Amino acid sequence: MPRILSVGIATLDIVNRVSAYPEEDAEIRALSQQRRRGGNATNTLVILSQLGHAVAWAGVLPRDADSSLVLEDLQRHQVDLGAVLRPDSGKLPTSYITLSAATGSRTIVHYRDLPEYGFDDFDSLSLDAFDWIHFEGRNLTQLKMMLEKTRRLGIPCSLEVEKPRAGMEALFALPDVLLISRAWVREQGTDSPQGFLQQMKAARQVFLAWGADGAWSLSPGGEILHAPAPETEVVDSIGAGDVFNAGIIDALLRGLPPQKTLEHAVNLASAKCAREGLWL
Repeated sequence: MPRILSVGIATLDIVNRVSAYPEEDAEIRALSQQRRRGGNATNTLVILSQLGHAVAWAGVLPRDADSSLVLEDLQRHQVDLGAVLRPDSGKLPTSYITLSAATGSRTIVHYRDLPEYGFDDFDSLSLDAFDWIHFEGRNLTQLKMMLEKTRRLGIPCSLEVEKPRAGMEALFALPDVLLISRAWVREQGTDSPQGFLQQMKAARQVFLAWGADGAWSLSPGGEILHAPAPETEVVDSIGAGDVFNAGIIDALLRGLPPQKTLEHAVNLASAKCAREGLWL
């Protein structure tokens, strides 16, 4: 069973479902409210665990009251927490999410006041126990050193590129796989996944999740591939990108060919959007 380590964050997600997204300065009543464990790295691990992989998280989890929800959920999904830092101070990062019942789209306001997982913490781990390492694209100075060490050890790895951060492109040559969001591509001034991939020939494998239009990828041989998304009634899109990323990692570890890898990830993300939560 492949062992996968993910370096990134966990959050408390407070999800307010509303009939439609409100206008500015409006006051509306939520249809329902949920408190969930969230965070890109841990979302991806929970999916990979459900797909049969042994998974571990390297992150920071404070000892505040909200963290018990995260701890219980990760333990339920058999996520190894041996690499997790548990400081006595600090607050669990919180995402306040407005989920539109009309469209299934979500708007997120995120707050964090917690130190990031650093290179010294990563450097102390027995990395030879892992078959794959997945990184969130954050804390870039420390991340660069983590990626460089992973490459020196010859461990396959992936980098999620979700939010615009200055200097991110300088890291693109280090991971084996880049998992890039539509929002990041659009921040670069283009709305064309094909056009963007044409500029990424130096990267080994690049995957772009593109919402209802499916996803595109740049194969190791330089071919641009596309997988359309199946027609889906969107119920809950929270975490769909994390599910897509898990699908890519799962398919690559199973040795699926490039087109099948892309289709597998798109189908998993679409199935997730048709239901609440991260259960497959």
